[in-house]
Amino acid sequence: MIKNQKYIFLYALILTLIVFNLGIFMGYMLESSRLDKINVLYSNAELELFDQIAQKESVGVLNLDCKTLVSENIKFGDEIFTEALQIQKYEDANRISNDIIFQHKRFDLLRTMFWMNSIKTKQDCNSDYHNVVYFYKYNNPSIAQDSKQKFFSNLLEQLKQKEGDNIMLIPIAGDNDIPSINILVDKYNITEFPTILVDEKTKITDVKSVDEIENLLK
Repeated sequence: MIKNQKYIFLYALILTLIVFNLGIFMGYMLESSRLDKINVLYSNAELELFDQIAQKESVGVLNLDCKTLVSENIKFGDEIFTEALQIQKYEDANRISNDIIFQHKRFDLLRTMFWMNSIKTKQDCNSDYHNVVYFYKYNNPSIAQDSKQKFFSNLLEQLKQKEGDNIMLIPIAGDNDIPSINILVDKYNITEFPTILVDEKTKITDVKSVDEIENLLK
């Protein structure tokens, strides 16, 4: 009887170790898969941004049509918005690792480059779309900040759905210690997160409805 109990205990221990290690392996594979998807999103966005910059330069050098440039800029802005939602889902489902933080920084920098390109395109082509930049806290937001940021994100998603091509919605983490972003945060005097910056002029730190933001676009 004692011998049988030892065998049962040994089998249970081996089975537990197998299940435990299998769980770790599956978790690692799932995290790697999500990180790979974020890498693919970044690579595609990076390529499209460089294409946007090349098109903008072509307008001045080759006298190409501004209409095409603005149209492609709006298209890329829409893709940035869609990608931001997708990346947020991946991050919510994943533990935040150094790799995830690094990829997020890359996206922040890419979105910042797009913002600068969008400002220049708007000026050069005399376009009337609006840049709506959403600065938020990425690293360890307080409970109050997290709640407010979720509310702001929901309002901006509604705004994008209503306004469509009329706005470039660009989310950027303002606390990832990226020098170029730090410079812009200082330039526009962003002193708290979250903050919505409309057309590089109007800062919003407190808002109750989509209508309040829409009124600033008129």
